[in-house]
Amino acid sequence: MKDETRHQHSRHVALITGATGAIGQAIATRIASRPEYEVVLLCRNAAKARAAVADIRQRTGNACVRSEIVDLARRDSVVSLAERWEGPVHVLVNNAAATPRRREETPEGIELQFATNVLGYFWMMTAFRDHLVDSAPARVVNVASYWAGGLDLGDLEFDRRRYDNDAAYRQSKQADRMLSVAFAERLRDAGVTANACHPGDVVSTLSRNLGFGGHETPDQAASTPAWLATEALGAEVTGQYFEHQRAVSCRFGADRDAVEALYRVCEGYE
Repeated sequence: MKDETRHQHSRHVALITGATGAIGQAIATRIASRPEYEVVLLCRNAAKARAAVADIRQRTGNACVRSEIVDLARRDSVVSLAERWEGPVHVLVNNAAATPRRREETPEGIELQFATNVLGYFWMMTAFRDHLVDSAPARVVNVASYWAGGLDLGDLEFDRRRYDNDAAYRQSKQADRMLSVAFAERLRDAGVTANACHPGDVVSTLSRNLGFGGHETPDQAASTPAWLATEALGAEVTGQYFEHQRAVSCRFGADRDAVEALYRVCEGYE
């Protein structure tokens, strides 16, 4: 029955988290510009989601663009989305990120940037694993950054260290690159790839919170994530890190002991 349902669905289905942000909406627009894709924006804010859907439909002429409401910083919200999901998932783009200037916590007491930028990726890949496997060949694209480092497995939530949103962001992007390797290993034999990439530097809420500017348009920044999500290479390689559509050596992903240690820590939040 699953095979029949899958073959009846003529379009590739792509999910994009954080799809109302500058880069996320640009990624969704690039993918939706290909008529063979159905694009689902995963958003927290319903009003922003409706506006983004309307904009992308108008820009691309693709009527198969819609949204679902989910809070990536809260595991129950992610699990609820996965449990009510019907149909295939061929592409998952994890892009949602938060960079609050002061330390904040979710209602569950988890530091917000770690919950959104790291656990949100982990929970999405875990909750949608069966959907991806059933839809294989499928792929995961984790939007990370070259601005990465400083991961402290003993203080991931800045309980001991003084919170600094830039340090928390760099740590989270290192973690995203590492988790891509962890899931690539676990999904390799199931026909699902998992790769990470640096998108590009744009002026956005995220960059302003970090005190940075940007020299690229959102569309330019979306180029590599959308390329990994749709082009053949994204289905042929796994566990890699990309910048400007080129594979780049990642020392974080090469540390397999640390990769597995991070995976186990994230598992503990389930």
